[in-house]
Amino acid sequence: MSAKTYEVRTYGCQMNVHDSERLSGLLEDAGYERAPEGADGDADVVVFNTCAVRENADNRLYGNLGRLAPMKTKRPGMQIAVGGCLAQKDRDTIVKRAPWVDVVFGTHNIGKLPVLLERARVQEEAQVEIAESLEAFPSTLPTRRESAYAAWVSISVGCNNTCTFCIVPALRGKEKDRRTGDILAEIEALVGEGVSEITLLGQNVNAYGSDIGDREAFSKLLRACGRIEGLERVRFTSPHPRDFTDDVIAAMAETPNVMPQLHMPLQSGSDSILKAMRRSYRQDRFLGIIEKVRVAMPDAAISTDIIVGFPGETEEDFEQTMRAVREARFANAFTFQYSKRPGTPAATMEGQIPKEVVQSRYERLVAVQEEISWEENKKQVGRTLDLMVAEGEGRKDGATHRLSGRAPDNRLVHFTKPDTEVRPGDVVTVEITYAAPHHLLAEGAVLNVRPTRAGDAWEKRNAEAAAKPAGVMLGLPKVGAPAPLPVATGSGCGCD
Repeated sequence: MSAKTYEVRTYGCQMNVHDSERLSGLLEDAGYERAPEGADGDADVVVFNTCAVRENADNRLYGNLGRLAPMKTKRPGMQIAVGGCLAQKDRDTIVKRAPWVDVVFGTHNIGKLPVLLERARVQEEAQVEIAESLEAFPSTLPTRRESAYAAWVSISVGCNNTCTFCIVPALRGKEKDRRTGDILAEIEALVGEGVSEITLLGQNVNAYGSDIGDREAFSKLLRACGRIEGLERVRFTSPHPRDFTDDVIAAMAETPNVMPQLHMPLQSGSDSILKAMRRSYRQDRFLGIIEKVRVAMPDAAISTDIIVGFPGETEEDFEQTMRAVREARFANAFTFQYSKRPGTPAATMEGQIPKEVVQSRYERLVAVQEEISWEENKKQVGRTLDLMVAEGEGRKDGATHRLSGRAPDNRLVHFTKPDTEVRPGDVVTVEITYAAPHHLLAEGAVLNVRPTRAGDAWEKRNAEAAAKPAGVMLGLPKVGAPAPLPVATGSGCGCD
């Protein structure tokens, strides 16, 4: 008798992607096998890991659930589970609107999924269990990582900020930090498995240490990562300007395997709008951090999040955002049109901006940032860079006979495929010959290929998977920066 299959569909932030790796690990630990690629709901268990931040998140969920209802009728024993932030927020509403759902679980009790599925099967009724506080740190649960060479490592969950546009603190709870020793032990274990790049993950990652009252805990953690043999690249996301102290900048600059890359959410360049957002910094403070980072790391690539059209935003406020963008010269920006989020203070504020005004400002900002991104990328032409070869990041690689990789500053580079074998996780040295706004090209011959333990790990995983059905990807975002400047609406919070 063949094993039961599962499919996990993920929406939202990096934290959800990381949680989905845990959900997959839990299900495989319980004896399930991943459904073949393209299953599209044709599995014994389908899990939705939801997001409450995105616009129309509930409509998207119920639409997908509706499409699965007839499939469930035709497939005896099929189960559907809904977890994540929307489940934490809507709770019993999900089962009322979609009574064919078997399990609803929250952000704090993802470890209960296999138990809840079994209980729903035995009792033949929906199981709704939403924990109000964290039951187990996600990283203590089994995992099924998407990449053999790069991994997320969660250092904290929750957020202590009260940004008026963001509902995440209400759904993820107050910040809870993980013990430093446990974090480092997980990283060392990952490196032992062949991982060479890790991304430290937290809703407000650089506030790490608030639980124990150590304001330098995050910089100490970065330096400790630098002492782990075999760990080649360290990144982190997303920090908050309030907690971005000089010791963090020093740790980044002085720790060789901490990459010269920083994603720092600006949200707005207007001091009055930042105040209305309850962001605890102002434009001068933000630009001062950027200047310090550039002095310490001249080659650092800095990206950001920006919300356009927040309630009460005047044309003068918007021009302040444009000024900040021109001065900061971000490598790329994730720009969002403000839209109401039920349950957030901003949703009921006066001065909601007409859609056409928001759209116009958004387009103007995108045009300026596109120009800056292109100009900053052109500065890379002629540079020799070491790239970590990536998997699945170059959609046209097959047609162009190229491969793709990430530079130390996380810029995406497409390079000419060399004659020698190159695997994801290996490192190649190339010279940049061309710049586009969102990627670079290295059209000449690869200067050097360095096989790595990460490449060995990728090769081993592929060999083991050859006899099994191909897996279904959990969804975006992957490790590494996604394409910038999405034409989307959203809260623009650090976890968005």
